[in-house]
Amino acid sequence: MPKIRILPENLSNKIAAGEVVERPCSVVKELVENALDAHAGRIIIEVENGGKSLIRVSDNGIGMNGDDAMLALERYATSKIYKDDDLFSIKTLGFRGEALPSIASVSRFSLVTKDEASKTAAEIIVEGGRIKKVSQTGAPQGTMVTVGRLFYNIPARRKFLKSASTEMGHIADIISSIALGNPNAGFRLYHNRKIVKNWLPASDPFDRVMDVTGTSLKSDFCKLQFNEKFISIAGWILSPKISRSTSRGIYIYVNNRFVRDRVIQHALLEGYRQRLMKGRFPVAVLFVDVPFEQVDVNVHPAKQEVRFARQKEVHEAVKDAVSKALRQFETHKWAEKDKWKPDETHNNFSVSEPAIAYTVTESSFPPEPQKRAHSPLQIQDQLWDKKTCFADLKIIGRFYNTYIICESNHELVLIDQHAAHERVLYEQLKSRYKGSKGPDQSLLIPETVDLGYREAEILKKMIPEFLRLGLEIEPFGNNTFAIKSAPAILAGREIRPLIIEMVEKIAKTGFGPDMEKGIDKCLITMACHGAIRANQALTDTEIKTLLNQLDQCENPSNCPHGRPTWIKWSKGEVEKMFGR
Repeated sequence: MPKIRILPENLSNKIAAGEVVERPCSVVKELVENALDAHAGRIIIEVENGGKSLIRVSDNGIGMNGDDAMLALERYATSKIYKDDDLFSIKTLGFRGEALPSIASVSRFSLVTKDEASKTAAEIIVEGGRIKKVSQTGAPQGTMVTVGRLFYNIPARRKFLKSASTEMGHIADIISSIALGNPNAGFRLYHNRKIVKNWLPASDPFDRVMDVTGTSLKSDFCKLQFNEKFISIAGWILSPKISRSTSRGIYIYVNNRFVRDRVIQHALLEGYRQRLMKGRFPVAVLFVDVPFEQVDVNVHPAKQEVRFARQKEVHEAVKDAVSKALRQFETHKWAEKDKWKPDETHNNFSVSEPAIAYTVTESSFPPEPQKRAHSPLQIQDQLWDKKTCFADLKIIGRFYNTYIICESNHELVLIDQHAAHERVLYEQLKSRYKGSKGPDQSLLIPETVDLGYREAEILKKMIPEFLRLGLEIEPFGNNTFAIKSAPAILAGREIRPLIIEMVEKIAKTGFGPDMEKGIDKCLITMACHGAIRANQALTDTEIKTLLNQLDQCENPSNCPHGRPTWIKWSKGEVEKMFGR
């Protein structure tokens, strides 16, 4: 058995770096948080090659003198805690004293810093954890940290880094979340010497919320304020009629620290209960403040998770605050002239939203196809009479303006109009994408959509693919895009939420060899947004058109999500239920 040995300091620093520095965005997070702890009001982040070649963070904070700068590179050296009690009442973003030495041990590192009392700045150069040079230089008050060739001395770790665009997306995300929690500070982000985003200090925190979340739906945000006992909750949540397919629009801050907390996220969703369909997520910015001694931020090396001393009470407070704010918001909206209510379809897209102005006025219901000889329905369970087609069904009524009631061959048939129309539109869009182009409609006034860095990069790559779907989109400066035309099947629908949702689908599946799966998800999303709604009254002519279109489909029995488009009962089954 090998003898127990004390690890060399260089190796122990690399192990610590593995816990603290997962990827380039981890470095950015630690350095920016240090700048905020130093009371910086202006922070500049420069990145090259997604952070793999260079990361530089400059601030105008209080800075350090030469002696403190040297101590800052020692493990567990910190100015933020002094005694045991301090560890359980953390008031700063950083406190471990591991970040700088850990980063310096796996990079080519330099630190230039100056405090108010010093005449010159201290400059320290470190390579792989070894100090190479200590000198004085000219610099303004503040600190500049440069990290070059991250993981250059740990090739096994470096090879696991993703592409420059992917790593830059993570960096942009972390800066966005930090900027959202610190609206009084200015942040400027560069990638490969080109400016990505410039957040000026905001006098109104809501301006920063609108900027970071990338939404122009100002009137649909609901302000939240809650104070009770030991906890206060503030923030903004978006109307449940506008939702996302992922949780990327949820920003949670505990004592101004951005965290990913399951307790608070679960409470948030509970507050939206019966307002969102399963699998949908709200857009929300929550600031939860509790006494520092009531929360442990020392449970994760990267300080991204927390543990509450009174977890159940925090959960209930967040749930109640969200639920109450939504009730008040809904009451206010009902009192206005343009009333709304959460949509009952599974994509939470309201029927009552205003239509878009098109150059050609046309019903959003597709035209009836040319008559053709009916082919037997291909139903997997073989229960349907093969001589029967949807167009041959006798329409005998409607139930709740959602289900079409038909009869045929001594059978009662119920058709879900939304699911059936989804199937029709999905197959039409799929045919269009493969080369059979359908009509487009140009927008009289192009609609704009603002996205985050990662989503904007995806959309830039997707523009040719979206054009094949009938969506003409052009860059409009920075991370803004102009939607110039849309397929005719989407007439009367708002396009901005559709674009956001489709980009999120691609972000989840990835832009690469598996692109076909992402495109299919986009087709499903477009069909869902374009389909007629539950509770939408149809004329007999529209119902007959829909039944004819179902006969054209390869798989008329299921919507693209997999739900059945129809169900049936035989005469014998109905009689059995009535005991005849």
